[in-house]
Amino acid sequence: MIEAVMFWNEPNNKSHWDFEIDPDWSKFAAMVKLASQAVRAEKAELTQVLGGISPIDPAFIRNMEAKGVLDCLDVVAVHGFPLDWNLWPIDHWPRKLNEIAAATDLPIWVSECGASSFGAEEVQEFGLERTAELLMSRAPRIHWYSLFDLPQAWPATTRHKEAEGSSYYRHFYMGLVKEDGTPKRAARHFADYTPALGICQWFHFEDHRLDDAVRQLRDLGVRYLRTGLSWADSFRPGAMRWFDRQMRVLEHFETTLTFCFTPEHCGLLPSHTSPPKEIGQFADFCAAMIRRYA
Repeated sequence: MIEAVMFWNEPNNKSHWDFEIDPDWSKFAAMVKLASQAVRAEKAELTQVLGGISPIDPAFIRNMEAKGVLDCLDVVAVHGFPLDWNLWPIDHWPRKLNEIAAATDLPIWVSECGASSFGAEEVQEFGLERTAELLMSRAPRIHWYSLFDLPQAWPATTRHKEAEGSSYYRHFYMGLVKEDGTPKRAARHFADYTPALGICQWFHFEDHRLDDAVRQLRDLGVRYLRTGLSWADSFRPGAMRWFDRQMRVLEHFETTLTFCFTPEHCGLLPSHTSPPKEIGQFADFCAAMIRRYA
């Protein structure tokens, strides 16, 4: 079942929203408010979540509050990867949540957290155990990123690419399971924290890993799943057939469904990070997906 809908992913990260085009996030705010209204009209009781922010920035939350976005929503969300990308220690997780709690009265979900095995599987194992210890009593939803490593042949969704140095390659080692299907050390302990700890797993268009993901998520005792339906992918031939298949096999989980990625022909610039020319088109996509799947 769909337990929540999330509008966009990391809107304060330029890899996902071009804030050079939209420097004060006015376009983003208007888009989310319209999408929220459209989803409420389809299923009023569905939990609505602001796209998880990265970096964790209370000023962005206050900006969304001032623009009336939070009046429409039920939850805000944050993403944190202190062992890989963030410039703060892992033990500062409670402090980071408190900073956001000071900016809003809405519940705070951790919709992505994780640690790569880039340097050593032992680092990821420690990251899982310490993250669970720090967050499980503090956040009503926690989604570990992710189940699978990103295949080496696929690009990571980032504006930096190789300019990031080793930071770019960490994107490929975030899974509990290697590309060849081998479980890592952290996978052996993940079931110790389910069902309280969920997983965020993105599926690419016609992703060959889908059925295996469902099997492994069940084996791990996962109840809460976060994934996405790409607005950009919705224009591919066979998109609805793929979306139907994805959502059908995920029915077992309580899913937070993320809507994001601007189709190139709909953006002010031809990029999935661009604000759309017509914000109503995103609202129409969200409403159509909720009508079809929720």
